[in-house]
Amino acid sequence: KYAEGYPGKRYYGGCEIVDQSEQLAIDRACELFDAEYANVQPHSGAQANMAVFFSCLNPGDTFMGLDLSHGGHLSHGSPVNSSGILYHPVAYHVNEESGTVDYDEMEQLAKQHRPKMLIAGASAYSRDWDYERMRDIADEIGAILMADIAHPAGLIAKGLLNDPIEFCHIVTTTTHKTLRGPRGGMILMGEDFENPWGQKTPKGEIKMMSAIINSAVFPGIQGGPLEHVIASKAVAFGEALTDPYFEYILQVKKNAAIMARAFMDKGYKVISGGTDNHLMLIDLRSKFPDITGKVVENTLVKADITINKNMVPFDSRSPFQTSGLRVGTPAITTRGMKE
Repeated sequence: KYAEGYPGKRYYGGCEIVDQSEQLAIDRACELFDAEYANVQPHSGAQANMAVFFSCLNPGDTFMGLDLSHGGHLSHGSPVNSSGILYHPVAYHVNEESGTVDYDEMEQLAKQHRPKMLIAGASAYSRDWDYERMRDIADEIGAILMADIAHPAGLIAKGLLNDPIEFCHIVTTTTHKTLRGPRGGMILMGEDFENPWGQKTPKGEIKMMSAIINSAVFPGIQGGPLEHVIASKAVAFGEALTDPYFEYILQVKKNAAIMARAFMDKGYKVISGGTDNHLMLIDLRSKFPDITGKVVENTLVKADITINKNMVPFDSRSPFQTSGLRVGTPAITTRGMKE
């Protein structure tokens, strides 16, 4: 059934049950992440990101995100994505020697380009993030700091990684991956705040960011929410609040650490020298310079081992061939694998 709007403020009648399920998802998300605000309607992580872009930027505005070829995500400024088409992205990078985010370069670029928004987060990065330093950089130039925690959300929720809620104005995530819920997205804020651009309500009051983000999601970029998925999100958040989930996600992290060590012991280069989260990026050039990630991916799938080819920082190959692999442990941990 259609349920355009939000709990208690729908455009259709007969939404009493979906109001209850959506409010349950919101309440559980806020409890899980110690947040004051949650929007559980985004259909995906990319939709959640786009809603934040719509909320904080005007077309042509400058923002900063991690370079796609260094582990960033399409929705953080790729030229083939709406984020790179409608807005002006400036990319920061990882340090070639350490394989970790170069915060000094980030700060220099931020002062040079003065973006309106700075994005923390990646799709192929195995280390924790220094949200506190990024907030200092953002505050110095008057920028919004957004964290996309789609990959490590489960680890963050259970206190196993640095918490972006404490330092970032806005946090986005998917609800699958390490949260083990249905495919979908979500937007969080540790504390609601007045929008810094002075947008006002019809009554002349300064709009809160929660109202601006809600309007960006609906009716800004989406119509009716997927209430069957939102009910599943509520179930997943409930599971993530339990002790068995903590045991699971802790095992995910342990498995990733020992797997990364095993690859390095066999002579493979793991970017950044290991992992803090659930995944690792393996540079094949260190051991098999003539073999591409595509070849390895296609070979392993014949043995029912699913990994994905992935570019590594400073890769000379295309994203359709790649010199690396991205490997993660959430799925095999769900199946019961331990160290």
